[in-house]
Amino acid sequence: MHIAFLTSEYPHPKVSHAAGIGTSIKNLADALVNKGEQVTVFVYHQDTSEIIKDQGVTIHLIPKKKSPFFTWYFYRKKLRDYINTVIEQQKIDVIEAPDWTGITAFMKLKAPLVIRLHGSDAYFCKLEKRRQKFKNFVFEKLALQSASAYIAPTTFAGEETAKIFGLNRNKIKTIHNGLQLTHFENQTPKVYQEKTILYIGTIIRKKGVLELAEIFNTILETEPNAKLKLIGSDAPDIITGQPSTYALMQSIFSDQAKKNVAYLGKIPYSDVKAHIKKVHVCTFPSFAETLGMVTIESMALQKPVVNTSIGWAQELIDDGVNGFLVHPSNIEGYSKAILRLFNDSELSATIGRAARKKTELSFDINSIADKNITFYKSVILDAKA
Repeated sequence: MHIAFLTSEYPHPKVSHAAGIGTSIKNLADALVNKGEQVTVFVYHQDTSEIIKDQGVTIHLIPKKKSPFFTWYFYRKKLRDYINTVIEQQKIDVIEAPDWTGITAFMKLKAPLVIRLHGSDAYFCKLEKRRQKFKNFVFEKLALQSASAYIAPTTFAGEETAKIFGLNRNKIKTIHNGLQLTHFENQTPKVYQEKTILYIGTIIRKKGVLELAEIFNTILETEPNAKLKLIGSDAPDIITGQPSTYALMQSIFSDQAKKNVAYLGKIPYSDVKAHIKKVHVCTFPSFAETLGMVTIESMALQKPVVNTSIGWAQELIDDGVNGFLVHPSNIEGYSKAILRLFNDSELSATIGRAARKKTELSFDINSIADKNITFYKSVILDAKA
């Protein structure tokens, strides 16, 4: 079977951008190749045009192209024509695309289209309780309507998206994103910097970073030597119009907190694991995700995670067993969960071991890849019927 992916991000030195979606695609693509499947990745909005071979995956870099008017339409037409040519030449059996801003709207592709619900703009707007641009909603709805089937990384994400767009729930299959767990081993789980907290992700309001600033202030009232490490790109704030969300965090941090915070900015993905291993607790107080790759990466490395309690997170963590779930707006409760781990090293170790076991049971990319293969085959058969 020849499987293709359409994406704007992918972890490769020649690709201009990579984040959680790109990582999840690469994890799956590599696992599919290891199982004998042929994989092509189309990466759009790039600076150059090039075809690259990377560990058995063929990557097509497709450059940006502006038009005098209606760039959104003519660029999609360019993508469609390019992809359809490759579909015919390379006999691609099925192609997968993301739901974000409906990149496949106005495209009629010559292979069955599966849309993975990484999180549409409409989905995030609903969770964040903000208005969506009408154009984005139309593009996403058109794209979703043209798909043969859908994959949701969590049942929560699938249900919410179905409600927003009126999708046929029978066409949505929940398949978690997965990890190559051999790449996430921690041989010294009890060696870490005590009372340190790590947040990884974009510094943006929807990820709960402003609440995290308040949480850290509260923790310091009990543990004045606690440290907070932040990794990720800074982003403008959609509510205030401020160019830096980190600047907003700084306005919330107490004087003591400002001394105890280390903001590392965006760092190479290859360096992130080392930072996870060094800290005591990982925390992700997000208001809007579909799954959250950094959560399962931290769990795989046997770190106790204090996560949001919203929908999707309940499918990753069993509260009190392999992590803790607290709503980000519950500043006191969130702080207490972190302090509990700070003050009980055996609990931290127990939660960390259970977290690793959970990833082995639910997020092993090798078994996840088998589920994807089975689903792709069913979509191909349905298209031929």
